Amino acid sequence: MPARRPVGRAGAARGAPAGRRDRGQVAVEFVGMVPLILLLVAAVWECVLIGYAFSLAGNAADEAARVGAVHGGGACDAAARRHIGTAWNVSVSCGESGDVYKVTVELGVPVFFPGLDIGTPITGVGGSPKEEED
Repeated sequence: MPARRPVGRAGAARGAPAGRRDRGQVAVEFVGMVPLILLLVAAVWECVLIGYAFSLAGNAADEAARVGAVHGGGACDAAARRHIGTAWNVSVSCGESGDVYKVTVELGVPVFFPGLDIGTPITGVGGSPKEEED
């Protein structure tokens, strides 16, 4: 009869107990994946924040245009800033264009939180027909 090989799971080191050969492998793989997971979370957060900035700029421009169509330029600027908040770097441009009151709101593209931006603007444009104040 030929000599028999030791029976064990595939890939087990000769002489090592079957349960101890992979000890710590999961921890090593997890530590290797942590930077990729954190990078993915940061990228998703940045995309959400940029999308929110687009929404915020558009809404502020629309609201400011409605106010500006009735009350004029000073109220327009204040309305836009009221709808955005103080944490954002904002620029507001209000003016008439024929029978339409137009507003352009620019926010800086945020990096991880509002107020820290890279200098590239996100623009929201709104317009409203001019009205007479009662």
